Amino acid sequence: MARYLRLLLLAVLVLAASCESAVFSPVSESHRSAALELFSLADGSYGRTALVQYSIACLLCIFPDTDHYSTLLAKTIPLNICGLTLLAISLCCTISSLEETYEALKTFKVLGIEKKHDITTSSCASVAHTLKSTSSASKDYFQALRVNSILKCDLNSEAFRGTESKLKGSLNGANSLIDFYYSIGGLVLLKEQTPEVDVHLGDADRIFRSIKALGQSDGRWRLNSNNPESSNNAAGIALEALAGVISLATPQIDNSLITTLKNDLLKLFDGIERYDDGTYYFDEKHVGALGHQSPISASASVVRGITAVAAVTSENLNLPGDKILGLAKFFLGVGIPGSAQDLYHQIDALSCLENIRQVESTPLILSLPATVISVTKKDQLKVRVSTVLGSPARTLSVRLMQIFVSGSKDASVIDQKLKFNAVSGMHVLETLPKNIDVGSYVFSFEIIFDNPEHKKAYVTGGRTRVLVDITGVIKIGNAEIVILDGDHGSIETQKKLTLPGGNDVALSANHLQKLRLSFDLTTPSGNAFNPHQAFLKLRHESEVDHIFLDFLGLVEKFFYLSGRYDIQLTVGDSDMENSFLQPLGYVELDLPDAPEKAARPPPQPVDPYSRYGPKPEIAHIFRDPEKRPAKELSLVFLGLVLIPFFGFLAGLVQLRANLKNFPKATVPSTFALLFHLGIAAVLALYALFWLKDQSQLCLTHFPCTCILLLTFLFGPIYHTEGTRLIGNVLDVCWAQDTISSCIHFVQVKIYVKGPILILRVSGTGSCLKRAQFAIWFYRVRV
Repeated sequence: MARYLRLLLLAVLVLAASCESAVFSPVSESHRSAALELFSLADGSYGRTALVQYSIACLLCIFPDTDHYSTLLAKTIPLNICGLTLLAISLCCTISSLEETYEALKTFKVLGIEKKHDITTSSCASVAHTLKSTSSASKDYFQALRVNSILKCDLNSEAFRGTESKLKGSLNGANSLIDFYYSIGGLVLLKEQTPEVDVHLGDADRIFRSIKALGQSDGRWRLNSNNPESSNNAAGIALEALAGVISLATPQIDNSLITTLKNDLLKLFDGIERYDDGTYYFDEKHVGALGHQSPISASASVVRGITAVAAVTSENLNLPGDKILGLAKFFLGVGIPGSAQDLYHQIDALSCLENIRQVESTPLILSLPATVISVTKKDQLKVRVSTVLGSPARTLSVRLMQIFVSGSKDASVIDQKLKFNAVSGMHVLETLPKNIDVGSYVFSFEIIFDNPEHKKAYVTGGRTRVLVDITGVIKIGNAEIVILDGDHGSIETQKKLTLPGGNDVALSANHLQKLRLSFDLTTPSGNAFNPHQAFLKLRHESEVDHIFLDFLGLVEKFFYLSGRYDIQLTVGDSDMENSFLQPLGYVELDLPDAPEKAARPPPQPVDPYSRYGPKPEIAHIFRDPEKRPAKELSLVFLGLVLIPFFGFLAGLVQLRANLKNFPKATVPSTFALLFHLGIAAVLALYALFWLKDQSQLCLTHFPCTCILLLTFLFGPIYHTEGTRLIGNVLDVCWAQDTISSCIHFVQVKIYVKGPILILRVSGTGSCLKRAQFAIWFYRVRV
C-alpha cells in the first residue's frame, strides 16, 4: 500500500511541475495553414454560401433589379431552374452563409492571409440583396454589414438609408437581448461605413437601462426577461450592445451608468474559471436559446464585450491583469482548433486582446522556439517575447532567475541576463550554467522593461517557468557479462562487451547459476547517469520472450524451456542521444524437467496472412531400390550369357555354314532380311536393358518396338472388304498403364478372310498420332 502511495505522490509532483511549466506559443504558421484548410472555398463562397448564392441568383431572376450585381448573376443562372424550392432555401440559409463568410474573412484578415480566391462579387451580391430586401430581419442586416465592413462593397446610399430606418424600427420594438444586440450592432456598423446616415440615439439612456435590466448580480446576463437562466455568453453580447449604445448616444450616457457597468465587469471576472497552469476561461453551465456554447465561444464573447467597452470609454476599467493574461494563455493553449467556428473565436479573441485600449491589460507571451537543448551539439537556449499574435514587444530584457530540477524543489539561483539578438528578435543564453547536466529542468524567466513606463503598458504575469530537456551523448564503459555460481557467487564465465557495438558471446548456464550484466553510464560532464529504461531480454528458440532477473527465481517463468536463448540489451532515455537496442549473443540454459502442473508457454500469435503465403514443396517418396549384386558378379554372369553365342558362331564355322545361299530374289530376300531384323530388334532390346540398367525403360519401349516392327512387316490395313468380323474388344485401356505410355489402344477387332485370321488394332500415342495395325496369322482354320 505504501508503494502505491509513493507512486501516486510522485505522479502528483510531476503533474504539478508540468502544469507550472506549461509553454504557450503565439499564433504561428500552423494557424494560417489550418485557416486555409478549415475555411474551404466552394463555388466562389465559404461554407454553405454556394447554395445560398445560387438561391439568391434565382431570386434576382424572378425579381430583376437595376443593381449591377443582380444583372451579373442573372446572366449566369438559367431562369428555367428557378423555383419556389430554391426561394425557400435562400430565405433560410442567407443569414448563416453571410455569418460564415464574415468569420472566414475576419480570420484571414487577422492572420494576414491574402485571399486566394475572389469572392467579392458573389458575397457583395448577397450583401446588396439583403440590405434591399424588405423581408430581412435585424440579424440579416447585421451579418450583411459585417461582411461589407471587410469587403467594402460598392453600395448606394439608398440601401444604407433603408437599412438605418429598419434597424431603428427593430430597436424600438426590441424585447430581448438578441434583438438589442443585432439592431445596435447594425447601427454601429452603419456609422463606421457611411457618414450619410444619422444613426445617433436620442433615448440612449432608456435603451441602456432596458439592456441593464436583463443583468444579474454575478455579472452575467439573461437573453430575455422570460428566461431565468443567465450565461457568460449572454454577458459578452450585452457588453457589446451596451458599448454600441454608448458610442451612438446623443447626448452622452450618464457616468453613473458607466460606473455600474464597470462594477458588473469586475463581478463577471469574479466567477471566471481557472486551470492549474494559470489559464483562465469562462464556462457555460446551461444551454440557452443560442444552443450549447463551448468555453472557447463563451470566453471569446466576453473578450469581445470587454474590448468594445474599453474602446468607447475613457476611464480605466481596472481589470485584473493576471486574468487578462490567463485568458490569452487559454486561447493559445487550445492549439489548433478542429472546427472553423472555434478557430474564428480563438483568432478574433486574441486580436481583441492585442488591440485593447486599456494598455495595462495587453498581455505578453514568453515562449521558447525549442525546449530541447543538446550539450553535445552546444545548442543555445533562445527565448522569444511577443504579443499573442506574434508582434514584437517594446524594448525589454529577459533574465534567467532560477533553475529547478524537474520533480524536485531544489533550485539554483542564477539571475543571468540573456543577450538580445536584434536580427532574430530572440533573447539568447549563450552558455548553460556549469551545474547543468543532462536531464530535465524547469527554467524560471522574468521579463524586465528597460523603460519603467512600459511596465504599465503590458501584463507579463511575473516569472514564467518553462520545462527544458538537456540532452547529450552518454559514455558507456566497463561493460561485461558474467555467469556466477549460485551458492558462492564466484565467477565461472566472464566476457567483455562493446556497447554499443558488435557483440556475439556464447554462454551456458543452469538454473542454479546467475547472469550478471554490468556497465557504467556517464554524462558529458562526467557524472553518473541513470537511464529511464535498461533491461535485458531473453528470447527462446520457440520465440518466447522473457525479461531477465535471476535464473533461480525464473524457472517457472521460463516455462522450464531448456535450450538456446538469444540475449538482447535495451538502454534508452529521452535525454540520452545515443540510446540503443542491440543483440549480445546467446546463452544455453539447462533447466529441470517441467512438473505435470507447470504452466505451458503461451501460444505465439499467428499471422492471419500466412495462409496466403507459399506452401511447402510436395516431394514424392519412392521405395528404396533393391540391393543389386556386385559389379564383378554381373560381369561374370554376362560372360556366361555370351558363351552360347560364341558357341553358336563356333558351331556355324564347324558346320561350314554357307551364307552365299542367302536369297537373292526380291520377295524371298525381303522376308529373310525382315526375319533377321526381327531377331536384331530383340537383341537390341536386351542391349538396352543391360546398358541403361532400367527395366522401366525396357517395358516402355518394348510395345512400341513390336508394333512398329509388325507394321513394317505387314503394313497398315484400311480396307476390310470380303472379311467377316467375329469379335470386337472396345475397352482395353485398363491394361495399358503397366505397359507403356508410348501408345494408347482404342479398339481391337478380329477378322477372318479365307484361311487367314486378322487382328486389327487402332490406337494413338506418342509414337504415332493415330494408326491402325494388323497382325496376320497364317495357317489358322476357323
